[in-house]
Parts: sequence; C-alpha cells; structure tokens
Amino acid sequence: MDHSADAQRTDLMTITRFVLNEQSKQPEARGDFTILLSHIVLGCKFVCSAVNKAGLAKLIGLAGETNVQGEEQKKLDVLSNDVFVKALVSSGRTCILVSEEDEEATFVEPSKRGKYIVVFDPLDGSSNIDCGVSIGTIFGIYLVKENREPTIEDVLQPGKNMLAAGYCMYGSSCTFVLSTGSGVNGFTLDPSLGEFILTHPDIKVPKKGKIYSVNEGNAKNWDGPTTKYVENCKFPKDGSSPKSLRYVGSMVADVHRTFLYGGIFLYPADKKSPNGKLRVLYEVFPMSFLMEQAGGQAFTGKQRALDLVPTKLHERSPIFLGSYEDVEEIKALYAADQKLE
Repeated sequence: MDHSADAQRTDLMTITRFVLNEQSKQPEARGDFTILLSHIVLGCKFVCSAVNKAGLAKLIGLAGETNVQGEEQKKLDVLSNDVFVKALVSSGRTCILVSEEDEEATFVEPSKRGKYIVVFDPLDGSSNIDCGVSIGTIFGIYLVKENREPTIEDVLQPGKNMLAAGYCMYGSSCTFVLSTGSGVNGFTLDPSLGEFILTHPDIKVPKKGKIYSVNEGNAKNWDGPTTKYVENCKFPKDGSSPKSLRYVGSMVADVHRTFLYGGIFLYPADKKSPNGKLRVLYEVFPMSFLMEQAGGQAFTGKQRALDLVPTKLHERSPIFLGSYEDVEEIKALYAADQKLE
C-alpha cells in the first residue's frame, strides 16, 4: 500500500473545505449557508447513487402520475424530489422551497425554519434516464427578508438577487458546479472517498465558441432572429468556419459543455411555445447566474435574463446563454428586428 500517496490525498480541496474557506472571508457569517450547502451536497450524492443504480433497482419506469408541467413523472424524479425536500427541510436553514415537481411552494414549519429560499429542479432531463445520457439537479438560493412571515412574493424576485446557484451533473462522473457570487468552481465526486474534490477552479467560459446547441426540430416555428442566427452558425457570411451543432436535450449537460468549451445554448420561444419552454426560477435563473459569474451572458430575447421579474412560480422564458461574443451576436439580431417592427 502506498502510504505516501494516501497522505497526499488528504490534502485535497473538498467542497466542505472550500465553502468553509469562503465563509471565513465573511466576518458576519454564522455558518448557516455552509450547513444548507452541505445538505444540498448530501442530496446530490444520494441522487447520484440512485441514478447509477436506476436500471438495476427498477427506478426507471413511470410513477404513473404527471407533474405540474404535464410531464409524466419518472420514479427517479419522484425519489429525487423527496430526497431534496427532506434534505433541505432537515437542514433547519430554509423557509420556502420551490420544486419543478410540486405545483405549490413548500413552506417550512416554523420550528425548522431558516432564512433561505431554495428553488430547484431535482432531476433535469429525466426523459434521458432510460438511455444513460447525463442528467442533473439545478438549484438557486435566495435570502428571505428578515423578521417577518415568508410569503410567495419572497420567491418572485429577479435572478440578480440570487445569493448562490449551482447544478450537479450525473454523467460519466458526478460533477458539482457552484457559484456563491464570486466566480464559478467545479467539483468532481471521488467515489472512493465519497467527497466532492475541487477539479475545475475558477471556471471561465471562452469569449467565443465553436459550438451552438439548440433543438433544430423546432426550426419551422422559430422567429426571425433565431432563424437568422442559426443560419449564420451553419453558413457564416464572413468566411469563418461554421459552428458545430451539439445538442443533448438535457439542459445541465448542454450548459456544462458550454461552460468548458464555449459557444451558445439556446432555447428560444417559438409558435408552439411563445414563452419558451425552460422555467425561469429553477432553470433559467441559476444557469444565467452561473454563466454571468463565468464571464458569459444570458439573454431572453428582450432583456438580460437575471433582470426578469417572475410573476408566477412555474413561469417560462426563452433563453440564450453562453460565450460573451456569441450572445452579443444574437442580441444584435433581436435589436435589429425590433427596429424593423
């Protein structure tokens, strides 16, 4: 046994150590946020283990109910939702939870109440479970205004008010990406230790990328600017090489690749879904928060995504996010289209 190599392994930057280091920079911090985050991380480890066993444990099939979005629920969706609701309530640090799987917000009972609101999609891309494609959990954290009864209005805040956001991707490895408002860091689960280790410090999305990611099956229903943008990706007018198309259909996987390789992810509005398909609170906001923290941009077709003020829990929005210059191009096309109207 190589004892010196093992000793080396104890000097790793785990997610717990990382968050405690961050906490020590805030003199007023009481550790509440660190406790909340450790419960989210535990939930992710649990779901990661369940996802890995899904085929063996018959967790793949439909649970026989549909969720509030009208999607048939998978057993793993239901399980993941239960895992996160229990983990978040038991932390004693949350007051309101909003999940993609639940129509209503969950208000935590006063005895277990804390000052944080967590919005989350417990298992994004769950239709991909059966074929082993990457899926993930997305979350965002808000702070509730002190010393009063929390209400649904506390949740309906613009994304720029978020305190932290992140996602956990269950793929060939289990990756946890987090921002607490000062950059983006990526951690990978070491199964032998059961710990998330810092593997991608200070992620910065490239200024411009060579990849575009969109469901081209919806092309006939797109608006002018989106059609024109995708046309430019395939047939550039300036003599540059065309962009490559990569589309997994699992937001976490597509956005994760965009962080690392650059490019643009788009889920535009179309005739079938005039408000877009992705949900504002627990898909658009957390990913937009992370993208801006990594030096990219996020745009709805009308405004900066994080300036959007939601009016209902499961509101949807179009989204264009990724490398700064690539999003600038789509913004210019929308601005030109506005002038023509």
